[in-house]
Amino acid sequence: MTIAAILFDKDGTLFDFEASWSDWVHGLIAELAGGDAGLAAALAEVSGFDLTARRFAPDSPIIAGTFEELSERIVPLLPGIGAQELAERVNVMAAGARMVPVTPLGPLLAGLRARGLRLGVATNAAALEAASHLEAAGIAAAFDFVAGCDSGHGAKPGPGMCLAFAAALALEPARVLMVGDSLHDLHAGRAAGMRVMGVLTGMATEADLAPHADAVLPHIGHLPDWLAAEGAQLSAVR
Repeated sequence: MTIAAILFDKDGTLFDFEASWSDWVHGLIAELAGGDAGLAAALAEVSGFDLTARRFAPDSPIIAGTFEELSERIVPLLPGIGAQELAERVNVMAAGARMVPVTPLGPLLAGLRARGLRLGVATNAAALEAASHLEAAGIAAAFDFVAGCDSGHGAKPGPGMCLAFAAALALEPARVLMVGDSLHDLHAGRAAGMRVMGVLTGMATEADLAPHADAVLPHIGHLPDWLAAEGAQLSAVR
């Protein structure tokens, strides 16, 4: 079945995960710790982040989870602030994080739209953060649909955002390709009945993603060639 739309994850898919978030998380921990080295170390441990190497552990809740989930982990270390208040504070700070695109996104997205494809974003970040990062990158207008974990469709790996995208465009889910860098993305797309593609610009390896994906690419810049090959295969079958 021909692909009519592509739904992208944000962090690790449109934007390189570690290049975009490592310095920001280092600064967040330093701010929350307020100069207390012991507290900083404890915050880093529960966040799955190496302060010295500025790298994420493979199981870091920051990689595929929400800031609400992260806040629930770290709030016991910060007396006097509630998890929801902390999550709101972190979400506002995250909206200003400097994102590093995995490839020149403007030309790529324009080319996909020129093929007649509809585009969307489904992220476990907050909608405010997503909108801010897409605007800052100059690509917000390329998307027909943008949903965050707080947009009313649930968070990945649940299929809610994926199904909402298909419904918004009046498309069968089978005609949508979900593209992401984590198992959360692939499981969400698969549960919605979509085709799923993994990319290696997050923290997961090809070995992690390949058993759960229809294809794995180095980054989304390879999508046009993959789509062309897919189209040629469909034509040959017909």
